[in-house]
Amino acid sequence: MPADPAGRRPRAGRRTVGAAVRTLVTDLGRRRVHLRWSNLFGVVTFACLLVLAVTGVLLATWYTPSNELVTYDGPYEPLRGATVTEAFASTMRISFEQTGGLLVRQTHHWAALVMPASMIMQLLVTFFTGGFRRPRQLSWVLLVVAFVLVLAAGWSGYALPDDMLSGTGLRIVEGVVLSIPFIGTWVANWMFGGPFPGQIIENLYPVHAIIAPGLLVLVMAARGVLGLRHGQAAHPLPKPTPSLGLRLWPDAALRAAGMTGMTSAVLVLLGATSTISPVWSYGPASVGEVGAGSQPDWYMGFLDGALRLVPVGWETEWMGWTVTFATLVPLVVVGGYFALLIVYPYLEAWVDRDRELHQVLDRPRNVPFRTGVGVAGALFYGILWGAASADIVSTEFGVPFETIITTLQVALLAGPPLAFEVTRRICIGLQRKDREIALHGHETGRIVRMPNGGYAEIHQPASEDELALLSVAPVPAVPGRPDRGGHLSGRERLRGVLSRQLGTGHVVPAPERDPVGAIGPGRDDGAPHLG
Repeated sequence: MPADPAGRRPRAGRRTVGAAVRTLVTDLGRRRVHLRWSNLFGVVTFACLLVLAVTGVLLATWYTPSNELVTYDGPYEPLRGATVTEAFASTMRISFEQTGGLLVRQTHHWAALVMPASMIMQLLVTFFTGGFRRPRQLSWVLLVVAFVLVLAAGWSGYALPDDMLSGTGLRIVEGVVLSIPFIGTWVANWMFGGPFPGQIIENLYPVHAIIAPGLLVLVMAARGVLGLRHGQAAHPLPKPTPSLGLRLWPDAALRAAGMTGMTSAVLVLLGATSTISPVWSYGPASVGEVGAGSQPDWYMGFLDGALRLVPVGWETEWMGWTVTFATLVPLVVVGGYFALLIVYPYLEAWVDRDRELHQVLDRPRNVPFRTGVGVAGALFYGILWGAASADIVSTEFGVPFETIITTLQVALLAGPPLAFEVTRRICIGLQRKDREIALHGHETGRIVRMPNGGYAEIHQPASEDELALLSVAPVPAVPGRPDRGGHLSGRERLRGVLSRQLGTGHVVPAPERDPVGAIGPGRDDGAPHLG
């Protein structure tokens, strides 16, 4: 073992760690990533998480999570002498007395608003491109779980200032929890620690500051490990490009660091120039009062909208208990929505009997059923989200509130199926357009006269790279599999029906399935099944 100039021998553990680090750096340098606009949402999410962590630590040193009542004696004259909680008083101190406190608090809030938006975009991009298929099914599940944790962290932080706005939201939450049959009263007492407001601030603070962020970091770290293990799924390019992309380290990593810095700067700029959550205008929370026009942060709007769209007086008596469907149905619907998000990759794989490893993403038009489901789900979420602002729309535009709610109720039931069918047909139409380009080339707008006196348009043939992208082959439906006795069970019959629906218009790049039956130049035999 060689000795250093001082005659000391290097420790085996230190040498092992150094070798492991060098091996990791070398491995990251060999990995290649292709830059695409959709990849930036992950960087934005990470930047928001970093800003939330830094500003959250600073706020935690100044904030007092307590429901104890005190008399406000700060510099804000309109509230001087008012009875407020320690939580509200500390929020006012941060905003008006702590140097840079308002900037930190508003930057923290803006980052909490941007992060769910970037994660929603990640979910949409991953869903529409089929990025959740094997071997990335678990990564998709972790992304959905991370989004739910972000919602939980955001909601718990929304309540901590204990102003009139957050107090109104907590009162709504208490009513929803109390409406749960059998266990509602117990759960409400457990959450609030007694009659409203109880000790809700003390109970929510650990959720916001420790539990939700800790779980979120673990989930995102697990996704990072899975990403390194499975690599980056390739986008459906016309043909494998000569460039292998950027090295993950240091090229792509440094670009991501630059994007993280720019995103953080924008968040700080928003915190410095755009007022958000002015608790001094709302005033302290009051047990007997609610704020008019109260709105949750945008990422929780779909829950508020779900409550508003339930018909009035929808309840019944059962075994001496009053069952209030006005709160139970939204809970079940929203819970089912997220459950479907989690299981969809496994459901699609079961329907298609798909056990292959997919390293190339889909073009959304090539899978009309999935794209239609995604648009229908996004519209469903959007209608619930829009319903949360029905009262503001009513007052600002002079439209009766009941008219808005009725319209949204009809849209919630009829809109998603209609969106699914329209999207599916648009995808099939785009496939047919691709087929025309592959067979006949692009329209040039040049009209020539033929020898027989007729006129024809000159078409420019598609390039070989474009043909490689447009050449597709149909994916046949997988029928239900009978058992040994030839009997087709209900489960297999259902799977066969779903497979036929999923397979309508479903095509894949020709080399993956059937290069002989693919669309190619000089063929017009209608080989692809386009529905």
